[in-house]
Amino acid sequence: MMNENVGSVRVKVPASTANLGPGFDTLGMSLSLYIWIEMRKAEQTVVHFSGEGFEGIPADKNNLIYKVAQLVFEEAGVEVPELEIGMRSDIPLTRGLGSSASAIIAGMTAANTLIGSPLSNDRLFDMATALERHPDNVGASLFGGIIVAAWDGEHADYIRIEPPQQLKVLTLIPDFELATSAARAVLPKQLSIQDAVYNISRSSLLTAALSSGRLDLLASAMKDRLHQPYRAALVPGMEKILEQATSYGALGVALSGAGPTLLAFVDGSRQEEAHRLESFMQSVMLEHDVQARTLWLEPDLQGALCESDIHPDLFLASIKGEISS
Repeated sequence: MMNENVGSVRVKVPASTANLGPGFDTLGMSLSLYIWIEMRKAEQTVVHFSGEGFEGIPADKNNLIYKVAQLVFEEAGVEVPELEIGMRSDIPLTRGLGSSASAIIAGMTAANTLIGSPLSNDRLFDMATALERHPDNVGASLFGGIIVAAWDGEHADYIRIEPPQQLKVLTLIPDFELATSAARAVLPKQLSIQDAVYNISRSSLLTAALSSGRLDLLASAMKDRLHQPYRAALVPGMEKILEQATSYGALGVALSGAGPTLLAFVDGSRQEEAHRLESFMQSVMLEHDVQARTLWLEPDLQGALCESDIHPDLFLASIKGEISS
């Protein structure tokens, strides 16, 4: 039954990076970039946007946030046909930073809280994975930290790993979009047994290294033969960065999700190496006449955070930038 005492909700959900090299569709990590969603029942559905990057995104019932909210209501046996929704996001779209996954988790978490949280986070995880078709991004955005997950088509089993404390993330975000569908289209239909073993061994080693804090193993553990070699042609400079970034101070380096963003893990205590690595990655992009920006991020440790019963005068205030988020 709906909890009538919950009149409005505000959700903050982190971005994510998937695969981490060899863990294709199974490993994900949350990042300190965020989407904010506010939601309340209304007489007529409307979606408000704050900031840039929302061009072409529907402001009515065709909006993704509205659609996933309705999935939650249907699953819970509740009807809330009209919603007022506010959106603000610092997560760039179609750059390999889990923008759609974070939006799905934000919409589902907000909707579930609005009706008194009848669905568990594990159930929301299964529902979100069914939409995304892989659990890595949605799991990281929902639970925070590092997520190791397996999806059987109906249910996702997962383990959350607390990221090593000194781990920082340098992201290099090229100024062009790369659709996940295009990045998946270049992947081979079959792999050799040698390449399969190569990836399984490194994905296992990477999971163990992150669990035990063995940052010295990341360079070897993050190597991949399943998707990155085939996607390198889609991201100018990617091959050189993957090959040489560890010589400039990276602990390990990978394509973020389907790309085009590249990320490097860095020991946060080594500032001099960090600056040298950033200069190297930017210079490679310039060699290929690609505009790109760098962001220093950290693993987000909390995942989706929800605040209930926002004061009526403050609803949409954070979305419009009037108060601190």
